[in-house]
Amino acid sequence: MLLKDTAAVITGGASGLGEATARHFAAHGAKVTILDRDTARGQVVAAAIGAHSAQRGV
Repeated sequence: MLLKDTAAVITGGASGLGEATARHFAAHGAKVTILDRDTARGQVVAAAIGAHSAQRGV
């Protein structure tokens, strides 16, 4: 997969398919941003794969 130097925004990236997708994309060179309602878990996943996460109120 050609993901190097691409950006990906993964919704639901703290668990399940979203987490798996975020991990896969990051492993293949994409710059990943994770969005999830579970902020704490999203930050854990982001730190583990070198992705970005931020806490924002909507």
